[in-house]
Amino acid sequence: MRGWWQELAGLVLPVDCAGCGAARVLVCAECRGALSGAVAGLVRPSPRPEGLPVVRAAAAYEGAVRAVLLAHKERGALPLAGVLGGALAAAVLAGGTGPGWGEVALVPVPSARRQVRARGHDPARRIALAAAVRLRRAGVPARVAPVLVLGRAVADQAGLGARQRRENLAGALVVRREGVRLTGGARIVLVDDVVTTGATLAEAARAVRVAGLVAGPGAVPRAAVVAAPADSFVRAARTAAR
Repeated sequence: MRGWWQELAGLVLPVDCAGCGAARVLVCAECRGALSGAVAGLVRPSPRPEGLPVVRAAAAYEGAVRAVLLAHKERGALPLAGVLGGALAAAVLAGGTGPGWGEVALVPVPSARRQVRARGHDPARRIALAAAVRLRRAGVPARVAPVLVLGRAVADQAGLGARQRRENLAGALVVRREGVRLTGGARIVLVDDVVTTGATLAEAARAVRVAGLVAGPGAVPRAAVVAAPADSFVRAARTAAR
Protein backbone atom coordinates (compact mmCIF):
# COMPACT_ATOMS: atom_id res chain seq x y z
CA MET A 1 0.00 0.00 0.00
CA ARG A 2 2.82 2.38 0.89
CA GLY A 3 4.61 1.68 -2.39
CA TRP A 4 1.41 2.29 -4.40
CA TRP A 5 0.82 5.62 -2.67
CA GLN A 6 4.42 6.73 -3.23
CA GLU A 7 4.14 5.93 -6.93
CA LEU A 8 0.87 7.90 -7.25
CA ALA A 9 2.12 10.87 -5.21
CA GLY A 10 5.28 11.08 -7.29
CA LEU A 11 3.24 11.26 -10.47
CA VAL A 12 0.60 13.81 -9.52
CA LEU A 13 2.13 16.13 -6.92
CA PRO A 14 4.45 19.03 -7.78
CA VAL A 15 8.06 18.16 -7.00
CA ASP A 16 11.46 19.79 -7.06
CA CYS A 17 14.53 18.29 -8.71
CA ALA A 18 15.86 15.53 -6.48
CA GLY A 19 19.41 16.44 -7.44
CA CYS A 20 19.61 20.23 -7.12
CA GLY A 21 16.21 21.44 -5.95
CA ALA A 22 15.20 23.18 -9.18
CA ALA A 23 11.48 23.94 -9.02
CA ARG A 24 8.72 21.75 -10.41
CA VAL A 25 10.76 19.09 -12.17
CA LEU A 26 11.54 15.56 -11.02
CA VAL A 27 15.12 15.67 -12.34
CA CYS A 28 16.38 18.73 -14.20
CA ALA A 29 18.33 18.57 -17.45
CA GLU A 30 21.66 19.23 -15.74
CA CYS A 31 21.18 16.49 -13.17
CA ARG A 32 19.97 14.10 -15.87
CA GLY A 33 23.21 14.86 -17.66
CA ALA A 34 25.18 13.81 -14.59
CA LEU A 35 23.31 10.51 -14.70
CA SER A 36 23.53 10.02 -18.46
CA GLY A 37 26.41 7.56 -18.27
CA ALA A 38 28.65 9.76 -20.38
CA VAL A 39 31.52 9.14 -17.95
CA ALA A 40 30.73 5.46 -17.36
CA GLY A 41 33.84 3.42 -16.77
CA LEU A 42 35.76 0.84 -14.81
CA VAL A 43 35.98 1.32 -11.05
CA ARG A 44 38.22 -0.39 -8.53
CA PRO A 45 37.86 0.32 -4.79
CA SER A 46 41.08 0.54 -2.80
CA PRO A 47 41.84 -1.73 -1.07
CA ARG A 48 40.29 -4.12 -3.56
CA PRO A 49 38.48 -6.98 -1.81
CA GLU A 50 39.33 -10.51 -2.89
CA GLY A 51 36.92 -11.85 -5.47
CA LEU A 52 35.63 -8.46 -6.61
CA PRO A 53 34.15 -8.77 -10.10
CA VAL A 54 34.90 -6.38 -12.93
CA VAL A 55 32.79 -3.35 -11.98
CA ARG A 56 31.65 -0.41 -14.10
CA ALA A 57 29.83 2.66 -12.81
CA ALA A 58 27.85 5.31 -14.66
CA ALA A 59 28.70 8.30 -12.49
CA ALA A 60 30.66 9.57 -9.51
CA TYR A 61 28.85 9.29 -6.19
CA GLU A 62 28.77 12.96 -5.33
CA GLY A 63 26.62 16.07 -5.62
CA ALA A 64 23.41 15.66 -7.58
CA VAL A 65 24.03 11.96 -8.28
CA ARG A 66 24.29 11.19 -4.58
CA ALA A 67 21.20 13.29 -3.83
CA VAL A 68 19.07 11.49 -6.44
CA LEU A 69 20.19 8.06 -5.25
CA LEU A 70 19.42 8.87 -1.62
CA ALA A 71 16.03 10.36 -2.52
CA HIS A 72 15.11 7.12 -4.28
CA LYS A 73 16.62 4.78 -1.72
CA GLU A 74 15.86 6.39 1.61
CA ARG A 75 13.00 8.80 0.95
CA GLY A 76 10.87 6.66 -1.31
CA ALA A 77 10.98 8.85 -4.42
CA LEU A 78 10.09 5.86 -6.57
CA PRO A 79 9.66 7.66 -9.93
CA LEU A 80 13.41 8.33 -9.84
CA ALA A 81 13.97 4.67 -10.72
CA GLY A 82 13.59 5.59 -14.39
CA VAL A 83 16.54 7.95 -14.62
CA LEU A 84 18.62 5.75 -12.30
CA GLY A 85 17.78 2.72 -14.43
CA GLY A 86 19.02 4.60 -17.47
CA ALA A 87 22.32 5.25 -15.70
CA LEU A 88 22.63 1.60 -14.71
CA ALA A 89 21.93 0.52 -18.29
CA ALA A 90 24.75 2.82 -19.45
CA ALA A 91 27.12 1.14 -16.99
CA VAL A 92 26.10 -2.29 -18.29
CA LEU A 93 26.68 -1.18 -21.89
CA ALA A 94 30.07 0.26 -20.92
CA GLY A 95 31.11 -3.31 -20.14
CA GLY A 96 30.91 -4.25 -23.79
CA THR A 97 27.44 -5.76 -23.86
CA GLY A 98 25.54 -4.83 -26.99
CA PRO A 99 23.29 -6.15 -29.75
CA GLY A 100 24.37 -9.62 -30.79
CA TRP A 101 25.85 -10.51 -27.41
CA GLY A 102 22.87 -12.62 -26.40
CA GLU A 103 20.59 -12.25 -23.41
CA VAL A 104 21.71 -10.45 -20.27
CA ALA A 105 20.47 -11.38 -16.80
CA LEU A 106 20.70 -8.50 -14.34
CA VAL A 107 21.15 -9.99 -10.86
CA PRO A 108 20.43 -7.35 -8.20
CA VAL A 109 22.13 -7.44 -4.82
CA PRO A 110 19.30 -8.00 -2.31
CA SER A 111 18.47 -5.75 0.60
CA ALA A 112 17.78 -7.20 4.04
CA ARG A 113 14.08 -7.81 4.64
CA ARG A 114 13.98 -5.30 7.47
CA GLN A 115 15.37 -2.63 5.15
CA VAL A 116 12.81 -3.43 2.47
CA ARG A 117 10.04 -3.16 5.05
CA ALA A 118 11.38 0.14 6.40
CA ARG A 119 11.84 1.70 2.95
CA GLY A 120 8.75 0.20 1.39
CA HIS A 121 10.73 -1.06 -1.63
CA ASP A 122 13.93 -2.78 -2.77
CA PRO A 123 16.02 -0.02 -4.43
CA ALA A 124 18.47 -2.19 -6.38
CA ARG A 125 15.75 -4.42 -7.78
CA ARG A 126 13.58 -1.48 -8.82
CA ILE A 127 16.50 0.21 -10.58
CA ALA A 128 17.42 -3.10 -12.25
CA LEU A 129 13.90 -3.44 -13.65
CA ALA A 130 14.12 0.05 -15.15
CA ALA A 131 17.59 -0.72 -16.54
CA ALA A 132 16.31 -3.88 -18.24
CA VAL A 133 13.69 -1.81 -20.05
CA ARG A 134 16.36 0.65 -21.25
CA LEU A 135 18.61 -2.18 -22.42
CA ARG A 136 15.83 -3.82 -24.41
CA ARG A 137 15.15 -0.48 -26.09
CA ALA A 138 18.84 -0.40 -27.02
CA GLY A 139 18.54 -3.80 -28.67
CA VAL A 140 19.97 -5.86 -25.82
CA PRO A 141 17.72 -8.73 -24.64
CA ALA A 142 17.72 -8.18 -20.88
CA ARG A 143 15.78 -9.40 -17.90
CA VAL A 144 16.04 -9.19 -14.13
CA ALA A 145 16.88 -12.41 -12.30
CA PRO A 146 16.49 -11.85 -8.52
CA VAL A 147 18.25 -15.07 -7.57
CA LEU A 148 20.38 -13.82 -4.68
CA VAL A 149 19.04 -13.89 -1.13
CA LEU A 150 20.52 -13.37 2.31
CA GLY A 151 21.07 -16.73 3.93
CA ARG A 152 21.66 -15.28 7.39
CA ALA A 153 21.21 -12.04 9.28
CA VAL A 154 23.75 -9.28 8.70
CA ALA A 155 24.40 -6.02 10.50
CA ASP A 156 23.61 -2.65 8.93
CA GLN A 157 26.59 -1.74 6.74
CA ALA A 158 26.36 1.97 7.53
CA GLY A 159 29.34 3.09 9.58
CA LEU A 160 31.34 -0.08 8.98
CA GLY A 161 34.84 0.05 7.53
CA ALA A 162 36.04 -2.03 4.57
CA ARG A 163 37.28 -4.97 6.67
CA GLN A 164 34.20 -4.92 8.90
CA ARG A 165 31.95 -5.00 5.83
CA ARG A 166 33.78 -7.98 4.42
CA GLU A 167 33.49 -9.84 7.72
CA ASN A 168 29.84 -8.88 8.08
CA LEU A 169 28.93 -10.23 4.64
CA ALA A 170 31.25 -13.25 4.42
CA GLY A 171 29.16 -16.20 3.28
CA ALA A 172 25.89 -14.31 3.75
CA LEU A 173 24.54 -14.45 0.19
CA VAL A 174 23.17 -17.59 -1.42
CA VAL A 175 21.52 -18.39 -4.75
CA ARG A 176 17.92 -19.58 -4.79
CA ARG A 177 17.27 -23.18 -5.81
CA GLU A 178 15.86 -22.01 -9.13
CA GLY A 179 18.87 -19.79 -9.79
CA VAL A 180 20.31 -21.90 -12.61
CA ARG A 181 16.94 -22.07 -14.36
CA LEU A 182 16.29 -18.33 -14.02
CA THR A 183 19.69 -17.34 -15.40
CA GLY A 184 20.28 -20.21 -17.82
CA GLY A 185 21.80 -19.16 -21.13
CA ALA A 186 22.20 -15.52 -20.16
CA ARG A 187 25.26 -13.42 -19.40
CA ILE A 188 25.10 -12.53 -15.72
CA VAL A 189 25.72 -8.97 -14.61
CA LEU A 190 25.55 -8.27 -10.87
CA VAL A 191 23.92 -4.90 -10.24
CA ASP A 192 23.57 -2.48 -7.32
CA ASP A 193 22.92 1.21 -6.86
CA VAL A 194 26.30 2.14 -5.37
CA VAL A 195 29.67 0.49 -4.80
CA THR A 196 31.90 1.84 -2.02
CA THR A 197 34.29 -0.73 -0.52
CA GLY A 198 33.26 -3.47 -2.96
CA ALA A 199 32.50 -5.94 -0.16
CA THR A 200 28.88 -6.51 -1.22
CA LEU A 201 29.68 -7.17 -4.89
CA ALA A 202 32.60 -9.44 -3.93
CA GLU A 203 30.24 -11.51 -1.79
CA ALA A 204 27.63 -11.59 -4.58
CA ALA A 205 30.30 -12.79 -7.03
CA ARG A 206 31.34 -15.53 -4.61
CA ALA A 207 27.74 -16.71 -4.31
CA VAL A 208 27.14 -16.97 -8.06
CA ARG A 209 30.45 -18.76 -8.54
CA VAL A 210 29.67 -21.31 -5.82
CA ALA A 211 26.25 -21.94 -7.38
CA GLY A 212 27.85 -22.53 -10.78
CA LEU A 213 26.11 -19.61 -12.47
CA VAL A 214 29.45 -18.27 -13.70
CA ALA A 215 31.79 -21.07 -14.69
CA GLY A 216 34.35 -22.10 -17.25
CA PRO A 217 37.98 -21.18 -18.01
CA GLY A 218 38.55 -17.46 -17.70
CA ALA A 219 34.96 -16.80 -16.67
CA VAL A 220 34.83 -13.59 -14.66
CA PRO A 221 31.63 -12.18 -13.12
CA ARG A 222 30.79 -8.69 -14.22
CA ALA A 223 29.01 -5.99 -12.27
CA ALA A 224 27.45 -2.61 -12.95
CA VAL A 225 26.34 0.14 -10.59
CA VAL A 226 24.84 3.59 -10.90
CA ALA A 227 27.62 5.31 -8.97
CA ALA A 228 30.97 4.90 -7.26
CA PRO A 229 33.35 7.24 -5.39
CA ALA A 230 35.14 9.54 -7.83
CA ASP A 231 38.58 8.33 -6.75
CA SER A 232 37.72 4.70 -7.55
CA PHE A 233 37.40 5.28 -11.31
CA VAL A 234 40.43 3.67 -12.92
CA ARG A 235 40.87 6.37 -15.53
CA ALA A 236 40.90 9.04 -12.80
CA ALA A 237 43.72 7.22 -11.06
CA ARG A 238 45.69 7.03 -14.31
CA THR A 239 45.18 10.73 -15.03
CA ALA A 240 46.39 11.65 -11.54
CA ALA A 241 49.54 9.57 -12.04
CA ARG A 242 50.55 11.43 -15.21
